[in-house]
Amino acid sequence: MNKKSSFSLGRFREKKQDVIFKEPIHEREEEPKAPPVKGLPDIPLILITSMLVLFGCVMVYSASAIYAEQYHNDNTYFISKHLFFLVLALAFTFVIVRFCTPRFWYDFGYILFGVSVVLLLLVLVIGSDLGSGAKRWLDFKVFTFQPSEVAKLALILTLARFMTTYEKKITSPHRFGGNFKYGVLYPGAMIFLLVALIALERHISGIMIIGMLGISMMFLGGTHIKWIFSIGGAVILAGCLLVLVSDYAQARVETWLFIERADPLGAAWQTLQGLMAIGSGGLFGTGLGNSRQKFGYVSQPQNDFIFTIVCEELGFVGAILVIGLFVAFLWRCFHIAKHAPDKASALVVYGLGFKVALQALLNIAVVTNSMPNTGIALPFFSYGGTSLALQIFEVGIILSISRYASHQKI
Repeated sequence: MNKKSSFSLGRFREKKQDVIFKEPIHEREEEPKAPPVKGLPDIPLILITSMLVLFGCVMVYSASAIYAEQYHNDNTYFISKHLFFLVLALAFTFVIVRFCTPRFWYDFGYILFGVSVVLLLLVLVIGSDLGSGAKRWLDFKVFTFQPSEVAKLALILTLARFMTTYEKKITSPHRFGGNFKYGVLYPGAMIFLLVALIALERHISGIMIIGMLGISMMFLGGTHIKWIFSIGGAVILAGCLLVLVSDYAQARVETWLFIERADPLGAAWQTLQGLMAIGSGGLFGTGLGNSRQKFGYVSQPQNDFIFTIVCEELGFVGAILVIGLFVAFLWRCFHIAKHAPDKASALVVYGLGFKVALQALLNIAVVTNSMPNTGIALPFFSYGGTSLALQIFEVGIILSISRYASHQKI
């Protein structure tokens, strides 16, 4: 080895000593000449998110107006609350985009993880079921929210920090594939803790999303692929066992597999009415506001089954537009992550982008009966003030990181 290559190798090893984050998650053709400085937030992501949010507001009003008039004597009951939380979220998000740095989110992850554990424990003690039969919410009278949503964000931030801090140990050339303690045991314990607490709430969709997010973060963080497959197999096995021991889960799966035998006025009502709404939309739909299924057929159409109303009123074209916006959102998040100032930030952006895309995919799968009904909201569309506020907050995290991208022309 000549002196020049030896010197280059030495510099590379020296840079790798920083366990927090000096090396980006992606290779770049050429290194920036100076450290990244604060610039503008990512404009394309702002535009895409704005279209999602505005589209969602229109559909929340269209889907909820009849239901709101019937049960609350005010056809703007749901949209007014939706817009109120939207304005609050935008004001708060402006502050975090303006002042928060990637280092702030690096430090904030462990704190939020602890808070989410406390909130999940509180649900078991003082939680409310809001008439659903499963205690998943904290009811503060003025507003309610699901701590499991906070737990998803906390897991992403925490694993991004952990997988970056211990990157060398996680990716060590061990004969069994990396360091088991740091690559599997510790992150797996974090995921298991949240999954166990959410399982006590009988929140199947929460378990699924937390598990998928955790495994994806471990994979991106460098955990060896053989451990990823092993954990994935264990998760599938645990899911099967959960179905075997839970009458609630068995009923959902049985309705999904044998919907033609299910009670059309009972367990299969919501799914069948949603499918009818989707099928009646045709290519261009019945027209905005002209849904027939929202007249008491699709239960609370502004919530998890709002996509069926989109399909009915705006048809196949409207459905493709919604899906296209989510694809564009995911693409832009991945683009920002590729140019993130450090690996921890890249993992955060990848995780948050994947979270939105995953929930959208699962929601559409549920309403089209491609999977059992598990009560998954459609991001930016389904009614829910605190959930919308948290989604806007998460976009704010991505935008705050985008201000420190390696270069602004991305």
